This record gives sequence, C-alpha cells and structure tokens, in this order.
Amino acid sequence: MKRTILIADDEKNIRNGLQIALEDEGYEVLLAADGDEAWSMITKNNVDLLLSDLRMPGLSGQDLLKKVSSSYPMLPVIILTGHGTIESAVDAMRNGAIDFVTKPLNLDRMFLIIRRAFANQDLYDQNSALKQELEQLKKQSGFSQIVGKSELMVRLMDTVRQVADAQASVLISGESGVGKELVADALHQMSSRSSGPFIKVSCASFAETLLEDELFGHEKGAFSGAVAGRKGRFELANEGTLFLDEIGEINPATQVKLLRVIQERQFERLGSEKTITVDVRLVAATNRDLKAEVEKGIFREDLYYRLNVIHLEVPPLRQRKEDIPLLMAHFMEMYNKRNKRHVEGFSSRARAAMLSYDWPGNIRELGNCVESSIVLASTKIIDLDDLPTAIRNASSGERVTITVGTTIYQAEKELILATIAYCGGNKSKAADMLGMARKTLHRKVQEYQLGEA
Repeated sequence: MKRTILIADDEKNIRNGLQIALEDEGYEVLLAADGDEAWSMITKNNVDLLLSDLRMPGLSGQDLLKKVSSSYPMLPVIILTGHGTIESAVDAMRNGAIDFVTKPLNLDRMFLIIRRAFANQDLYDQNSALKQELEQLKKQSGFSQIVGKSELMVRLMDTVRQVADAQASVLISGESGVGKELVADALHQMSSRSSGPFIKVSCASFAETLLEDELFGHEKGAFSGAVAGRKGRFELANEGTLFLDEIGEINPATQVKLLRVIQERQFERLGSEKTITVDVRLVAATNRDLKAEVEKGIFREDLYYRLNVIHLEVPPLRQRKEDIPLLMAHFMEMYNKRNKRHVEGFSSRARAAMLSYDWPGNIRELGNCVESSIVLASTKIIDLDDLPTAIRNASSGERVTITVGTTIYQAEKELILATIAYCGGNKSKAADMLGMARKTLHRKVQEYQLGEA
C-alpha cells in the first residue's frame, strides 16, 4: 500500500519538482499552495506525512504545524526552510516537527528523513498491533502471565487447562528460565483450590539439614535454637497447592519422608510424635533429567513415579521463536510501567538480532534484555546498539564483509543480496531493513540482475 505525502509550499516549482521526485520513489503525492489548503486536504484525505514550508500566505507553516500536532499528533511533519529561517525550523521541531530540510533541497537527505519517519511509524503500528494481539490472546487463553501462540505453547496451555482441577501430582520439566513457576501458578489459579494458599519452596535454596524443617516444621525444643514451634510448608499449603521447585536437589533422607507424605498425606513435625494430616495438591518442577537420575541411583524411582503422575514439558524459547515478538511486547509494557519509561518498540535491526539469538537463559534472559534496553535507551526506539553484546553478535552470521578495493556497485549488490536472503526473500522487509523504498529496491534488483523483482 502506497504512502501518501502532502506537500504544502507556495512555490509551484518546488511543489512540482518534489512531486516528481517522490512519485519516482513510489509515494502518492498531494499538493497544497498554502496552509489553509493543506489543512483542508489533511481533514479530507488519508495523509501519511506532511512536507510543509514555513512561510506561506494565509495559514503559515508554524500555525499549520500547531493544528496538526493538536488534532493529528501521529502525523509526521517535515519542515522545508530557507537558510535564513533555520532558527524558526528548530522552533518548529520543538512544536512537534520531526525534522527540517533546507532549501535548495538535498533530496537524498530528505528521502532518508522520510524513510526514517515511516520506519518509526511502522514500529509504532507494529507495537500497537502486538499489544492488541497480546491482550486478545490473554483473554482467549485465560492465562495472564503465560504468553505464546506457537503450537508447542498452545498444546501446553490446553493440557494445563485439562489437568488444573485434578488432584494428581504434576511434574513440570524444562530448562532454567522457561517459566515453570508460571505454569505451576496457572495450575493453581485454574483449579478449585485457587481460593486456598499457593506455597512455593525452592529446594535448592536450603541446606540439607534445613529443607526438612522447612517442609515439615518443628516443635519447640526440637533442636538447639528452636525456641518456638513452627509450621512447615505442607501445613501452610493445606487446602491449597504446594510447589516444590528444583525437586531434583533434595537429599535421599528427605526423599523418603516426602514419598510418605505424597502417599499418605501425613507427616510429623520435627521433635513431635503427633501425626498431621493435610489436603495438599503437589506440583514439582525440575531442570534435570530425573529419569536419568533414577537410573544412576541419585533419585528414588518410587518418588519419581509418585511425582510424575502428570508430566508437563515447558519448551525452551529457541524452539518457539514465533512467540518472541509477543513476549517482547509483554515485557515492554511491564517494564515501561515499572521503570516509568515510554519506549515504543524495537528497530528492525534489533528485532532481527533478538530473533536470531538462541536465548540460553530463555524467558528470564529475554525479560532481562528488554528491561535493560528500556532503561538504557536514549530514544523511544531500541536499536541494535542498545542490546547486550551477546545478542548484537547473534546475527553476525548474516553480516557482509566488504574488503577495501571493492567497488560501491559490488558492495551494494552484495549487501542487497544478503539482506534479501536474510529476510527469506521478502523484499518489503528487506527494503525496510536497508532503509530504502520498495520501488527503489526492485529497481536495483533488476539493475544488478539479482533475480525476479
């Protein structure tokens, strides 16, 4: 779909010259001889960008800019100005213009400014569309924190809904950072136990001697320093859900006691002979291969099968890269609010690098990347240079090496060819990444004989 640019200038030669140049770049062009005519056209047509002179009869460029900024704040305005009115052009930028071009016009610079304006507008539109898709997805799925539309995630969420209200134990497996705790939370929130407690225990956070006390509690005087009785996590989770994260870290002695609780729903506090009965739904998670640990004799086989009544596998992010844009939008909204920022989105270069990266730290690493980029960004658009070094280097395989002595003709040809290949043959995406009009790219493809335009 062609972009429409409105030229407002009282000099007919400038209007007509710009019209020819812009139409050659593939844009639709409207012409106005003064500010009043330009304003009338804006209110009656779909205008994507305004090129306006400052000095015009009737409604001046400054006054036209004020009206546009007030009524159409998302319409980009570029000021055309003579050398004697550059100060006025700078004032116009304070009032909402995105940039200015001095007369006589440098067409290459003007085209670059226009492309950047449309690229930024595309990013705003993409970000807005992603936000809408994200909200719709959350409403349809019923999950507020688990984000994904990939086949792997749709299957996982369907299974979570299916087993949420069961009483059987659930084992959630997956690499570190994939969101196992979010799945456990969803299981609890979608169950009939949602009004009860959801108690979390990170088994790796406690020394062997302390984990048993943490799970089962103790009576006063049970050991040195036990000056008062204390409930364990099983008691605290009564009529709710107990989530044991990193279950593969528990020692053999605690494994035996845990097995009994799962089988009988009964246990004793340390230092007590009184048996306590609880009603707890158990959910465990691990980033280890527990089946392999059973075969090595590290993890009890009977406990493994008690835990693994229902098994949920959370896929790593590298296996569901189509979810990355939605996750980026999710984290951008979250961390903009948390850090009181107003970042709008990622440039095409930054987005390409994030899609190329394998995310060994999974969603946790992606969230950290988005937050750090938001905090450190100097503009409303996060570019490639704003990303962590490891992620910037992710697309190094797509870089084109140009040696000294290569002609401009050959260098441009190689860059265009590599970019089209990187974009999977999508020339619209390639043109956006290269910062040129699609019509210009097609012309160069034909000129360099790179294949079908």
